[in-house]
Amino acid sequence: MKLVKTISAFVLLGIITISCGQKKQAESSEMTDSTAVAMDTAVVAETSNIVDVAAGNADFSTLVTAVKAAGLVETLSGDGPFTVFAPNNAAFAKLPAGTVDGLLKPESLDKLKAILTYHVVAGKFDAAAVTDAINKNNGKYSVTTVQGGSIVLSLKDGKVMLTDANGGTSTVVLADVAASNGVIHAIDTVVMPK
Repeated sequence: MKLVKTISAFVLLGIITISCGQKKQAESSEMTDSTAVAMDTAVVAETSNIVDVAAGNADFSTLVTAVKAAGLVETLSGDGPFTVFAPNNAAFAKLPAGTVDGLLKPESLDKLKAILTYHVVAGKFDAAAVTDAINKNNGKYSVTTVQGGSIVLSLKDGKVMLTDANGGTSTVVLADVAASNGVIHAIDTVVMPK
């Protein structure tokens, strides 16, 4: 009888051990599956380039149309890194009537490219880096754009301001939109080169 109880105890202990092991394995498998889903989502977000990110936001539809018309999709989809001060649709709407339509015509291709590349800076500069550069340079920091002109960055009421070559200004209304090849800062006014 004592032997039967001992064997029964070992069998019961074995069943409990196996059962717990299967439960841990199932939990581990569930955790791995959810981690894989999270990692897949992160990979997708990290592999979306500037053009893809802009195209995925309805507020940049005018910009995306202009980038396509100017033949800059491949450039802005490249390795970069780039910092894009991206005019939102409201910024383009501030331009005089007919300006956007005129810029989208084939004969205006060079002017359109110049305007769009004036909004792009080589390198990745998040909001913290921009603010730091402004503060370290007595409140104003000049950046050279891909177009070749300069934009002066400053702070006003805690917001980053851009001053273009003609004295026009724009405000960053949304900072640090991440992309695989840089960062986008949405601005409320189109800035213009000389």
